[in-house]
Amino acid sequence: MTNYIGLSVTYHDPALAIVDENGEVVFAEATERYLQYKRALNCEPDSLNRMAELIETYCDVTDDWVVAFNWSRKRPFYETFCALADYFSPVGLMRPRFDKRSTFLHKYQIFHMLACQTNTMVKGGINLVRKLRERRPDCTVRFVDFSHHLTHAAAACYGSPFDEAACLIVDSFGDGGSLAYYRYQGGRIHLIEEMKGIESLGFYYMKLTELCGFDWLRGEEWKVMGLAPYGRLDETVYALLKETLAVEGRSLRQRLDRIYACMEQLEARTSDLSVQERADLAFTGQYFFSEIMAQLVNQCYRLHPSDHLVLGGGCALNSSFNGQLLQQSPFKELFVPSAPADDGTALGTALLAYDRDHPQRRPREAILSPYLGSRMSPDRLQDVVRFSGLPYVKHPPDRLCEATAQLLAQGKLVGWLQGRAEFGPRALGNRSILADPRDASMKDRINERVKFREPFRPFAPAILHECGADYFEQYQPSPYMERTLRFRPEVRDTVPAVVHVDGTGRLQSVKREWNPRFYNLLQAFYRLTGIPLLLNTSFNVMGKPMAHSVEDAVSVFLTTGLDALVIEDYLFVKPDQRSH
Repeated sequence: MTNYIGLSVTYHDPALAIVDENGEVVFAEATERYLQYKRALNCEPDSLNRMAELIETYCDVTDDWVVAFNWSRKRPFYETFCALADYFSPVGLMRPRFDKRSTFLHKYQIFHMLACQTNTMVKGGINLVRKLRERRPDCTVRFVDFSHHLTHAAAACYGSPFDEAACLIVDSFGDGGSLAYYRYQGGRIHLIEEMKGIESLGFYYMKLTELCGFDWLRGEEWKVMGLAPYGRLDETVYALLKETLAVEGRSLRQRLDRIYACMEQLEARTSDLSVQERADLAFTGQYFFSEIMAQLVNQCYRLHPSDHLVLGGGCALNSSFNGQLLQQSPFKELFVPSAPADDGTALGTALLAYDRDHPQRRPREAILSPYLGSRMSPDRLQDVVRFSGLPYVKHPPDRLCEATAQLLAQGKLVGWLQGRAEFGPRALGNRSILADPRDASMKDRINERVKFREPFRPFAPAILHECGADYFEQYQPSPYMERTLRFRPEVRDTVPAVVHVDGTGRLQSVKREWNPRFYNLLQAFYRLTGIPLLLNTSFNVMGKPMAHSVEDAVSVFLTTGLDALVIEDYLFVKPDQRSH
């Protein structure tokens, strides 16, 4: 038997995945969850204090191990040159000429990212190997590495329900560029073409995030998407952006002289923007992003005509565009994995390593479950029951959903933590905060009392799949909350808390076979209210990852305006809510 461990050693969003001898994914989790440090910047994926537990819990007892990395070990010449020229040191980053640009970002920002990337690649795997030496001193460890974009493609294609598809990867940068096209057939991924060069739609969106007053290092691109529907197209800004980046054939082309001029003008304008002007900038920037993405998607179709598109890379997190994609291309079905960004490449590289050893492996016939992370510790849960002093009821499983649905129907804000955590950035019913979508004030209430975030940030509707077409135009299943669709006009007033200002919602489709307990909760709420959906947002406060441990969950519960907390079969309420 062989254990396959995939490591995402990117400087942001590191992650670890484990695939067993049968090719089944037994564990996948972003490092930020365990560390409770958003994006886990510059952290290794194999945290030393965690590895013993993961090995003992999820790995077979064997002496054969494969450790796979999500970047090619052979680095491009320019990275080696920059390192030798001392560009990656603190002294190097202070050089005045690094204020200039070679793309949308300043050179010192690019060199900082490359320096961090170099360091995390060197560190990745050291802690894992130490623990293996301690627990399996006679084991054999093979090390393999794969192209970064290929690991994105593997996470997306192998997790999809398709046996044939076109695959497009768009991110900030890979081993040599930011864009790659693949063909997926019969369980095999074939490279069509990979773009080389610094041109990057990801870098563009990072800069847009910065111009809107947000921090892309903290992953605040979400805020641009949330703010954009409040704005209007700014023709002057759009004209500037159109001159900076364009699709040319299969590639992106940037005009550096126009980037210089555009960024100077925009930076001067954005130093003191009004709220409406900031929203206009977000709308215009998102509009331009969607325009470029649509051209890339259609180019992908020309390279490999198919009914199915698999989309991966950091730009695949743009749910606003994903909801428009099928209307702007010949593709009939879209699949975006639960973790399309760099955390997902840990899973992709583990599956590629398994695939290399098992060339006869057949593709799965259903989507990959996103519930691949850690469980809540039953021992810590019992400690809360014994020592917290919180009123609680332990419900049998068949009564838990009914009791929780009643609280939700009464307007209570409920933390809901069940089973294994989701792999990827979205809460899909196992690490969620839930609320009644019928109350228009619920959105502001959660933003102010629980999430402590900006009032323009929207909330997602989790809906019973069989009711999806009744609530959304051009409905297709959205298992991972990966696309934004338009609500039907006749239902918007019935669920105002989850309808964004532009009439859309980033939905999660829920089927019984995907998540039985969450499905039963939605059904219970449907029976009580006649509404087959709930407001669903991640169990965290702004700037923090989703809760990883029982202690994390109780901390959020006690320091926010949540009314109730459900962990497995236990329903805790705050003292002033015990009558409910």
